[in-house]
Amino acid sequence: MKMFEKLFFIASCIMIIFSLGIISNKFSLFPSRVFDYLYYNSEQVLKSLNGELPWYYVKHEMKQPQTIENISEIQPGLTLITSMGTSFIPNIKVINQHGVTIKSWQLNWFDIWSESTHIPENMIPKSLPGTHIHGSKLLSNGDILFNFENLGLVRVDICGNVVWKLSRLTHHSVNQSVTGDFWIPSQIRYQNKLEGFPNLIPPFKDDFILKVSPKGDVLKEISIASLLRDNGYEGLLYLSTIKSRDTSVTGDLFHLNDIEEFPPHLKEGLFSHGDLLVSLRNISTVLVFDPTNLEIKFISTGLVTRQHDPDFIDGNTISVFDNNTSVKGRRGQSHIVFIDALSGQKTNYFSGTNKIPFYSNIMGKHQWLNNGNLLLTEAMNGRLIEISPQKKLVWEYINFVDNPAVAGIIEGGERLSEEFDINFFQQKQQECEVR
Repeated sequence: MKMFEKLFFIASCIMIIFSLGIISNKFSLFPSRVFDYLYYNSEQVLKSLNGELPWYYVKHEMKQPQTIENISEIQPGLTLITSMGTSFIPNIKVINQHGVTIKSWQLNWFDIWSESTHIPENMIPKSLPGTHIHGSKLLSNGDILFNFENLGLVRVDICGNVVWKLSRLTHHSVNQSVTGDFWIPSQIRYQNKLEGFPNLIPPFKDDFILKVSPKGDVLKEISIASLLRDNGYEGLLYLSTIKSRDTSVTGDLFHLNDIEEFPPHLKEGLFSHGDLLVSLRNISTVLVFDPTNLEIKFISTGLVTRQHDPDFIDGNTISVFDNNTSVKGRRGQSHIVFIDALSGQKTNYFSGTNKIPFYSNIMGKHQWLNNGNLLLTEAMNGRLIEISPQKKLVWEYINFVDNPAVAGIIEGGERLSEEFDINFFQQKQQECEVR
C-alpha cells in the first residue's frame, strides 16, 4: 500500500509539473521565459560555431566599431540608433562621434507587453527576441516613440517607463507631423473576403496610414487598397498575380514602409505642405497624396526595386533609398536616387563602390544633413556611414555586439539636432535618479 501511495504521489507531481509547464509556456510566465532564454542562447551559440547566425546578426571582418577619416567634415551632433543589441534584446541608443553610448533604452517585448490580445495567435512572440524595433522618434522631452515591428506602438519616457501603448499592428516608421501628431504605418490581416475587393483572397494584409496623437489616440486612418482603387490605380492591387486569366492575389499586397509629410520649410511645387509621401515596397511604388481629399498627385512604379524611406527634397523632387534587391543575400549594390515628379526621370546620387560598399537587401534609411552630408543606414550589415557631397566617407559606425566580429542589424540611424546634446541627456538622467 505504501508503495502504491509513493507511486501515486510521484505521478501526481509529474502531472502537476507538466501542467504548470504547459500553462507557463502558453502565457509566457515564469519560468518559461528563463528556459526560453537559456535554450535560445545555447541554440544560437551552436549555430554560430557552424557559421550560422540568426537573421538579425551578421559577421564582420572589421573589428573596430567606427572609422573617422576627418572629424571636421562630420555633421556635428549625437546619433540616435535603433538596433538589435546583445543577448537578443532590441535597443535604442544615442552615441557620440566616437561611438560611445550616451544613453540607451533596452526594450524587451516580454517586459513591456505581457498582455497582447490585439495580436493574432500565430504572431504572438514566444521567445527572445520576440520581435525587433522598426521606426523610432526621439521627442523633445526625451521620450521615445517606437514600433515593435508589426506588433504595436509604444511611448516610453527618458527613464524607460511606459507612458502608453497603442494596440495596433504598427510597423516600419515613425514620423512627426508639423501639428505634433505622428504618421504611423499599420496593417489589418483579413481572414475573410473584404467587400469591394473581390479578388483579394484571404488571408491577406491591407496596410493603413494612421495619424496618432501624442497621447496615443488614433485620429485618422487611411486604407492603401482603397486609396489606390479610388484614384484609378486598381491595377496596382494585383501586381503579384501570376495567372493569365485571374487577378486574384493574397498575402502581403503592398508592404507599406514609410509615411512622410511635406514640411513647411520647403517651397511648394507639385507637392504642397501637408502632402504625404508613401512607400509601397512590394509593388516598387512611391506616391504623394493629399490626406485631406485623398487625391494622389504623383505616383511612380518600377523606377526603384523594393525601396525604402523616400524623402522630400523640394516641391517637385524626392530622394529614395533604392534597395535594388536583384542580388540574394547581403552582397549587392543599393542606390540613393532622385526622382523628378514633373519629368518622371530618375537620377542616381550615390551607389556602393569597392571603396565604400553600400547594400541592404531589406530595410534601410537615409538622412540629408545640414552640412550637405548624407547619413546612410545599411541596415542588414549593422552599419552607418556618412558621406560628403564629394562622395567621400567621413564617418562609419558598426553595431558590434558581444562577439567583436558580430554586429546586430541597425533598423535606423538619425543625426540629432543640436538641442539633444550631452548636457540634455545628463540632466534627464539626473531627473530619473531622483524620482
